Amino acid sequence: MTAVELDEIDLALLTSLHEAPQIGVLETSRRIKVARATVQARLRKLEEAGVIAGWQPQIDVAAAGFGVQCFVQLHIAQGELDSVAAELAAIPGVIEAWATTGENDILCRVAAASHEDLQQTLIQIARSRYVARSSSIVVLSSIVKPRALPLLQTVDAKPSRAPRYPR
Repeated sequence: MTAVELDEIDLALLTSLHEAPQIGVLETSRRIKVARATVQARLRKLEEAGVIAGWQPQIDVAAAGFGVQCFVQLHIAQGELDSVAAELAAIPGVIEAWATTGENDILCRVAAASHEDLQQTLIQIARSRYVARSSSIVVLSSIVKPRALPLLQTVDAKPSRAPRYPR
């Protein structure tokens, strides 16, 4: 995947969307002082490049009743990543999973309504014939919520050629 080089308008657009995701194209164009067509074109470019990965709501599973969470590290049978990925995707309590380097092969985030439900999800994961061993780490609290904007703000954005309205 080729990374997109973000310019100052892209960063302003992403910042505006992060701060107020429901404001719409016209209000976004007013806030970042560019034409509506520029906002639409930039949104399309960022979507096609995968920078904007979706428009779904950000759901807090704990607030929705699934307050028991853990990270699970899996060591799997050689060459079975696709098989394990399919099995994990079929388990509703597995809310994220990544292939990793190091001693373990996969890192999952699991959520459950209770410790008993968490235990059942962990048992379901361990039943996979491809999982050699697992270890889990229970989450006590979130100290840094998922975020991308602070990282994007470290980019030395090139100036944009698109016209901007006067401030």
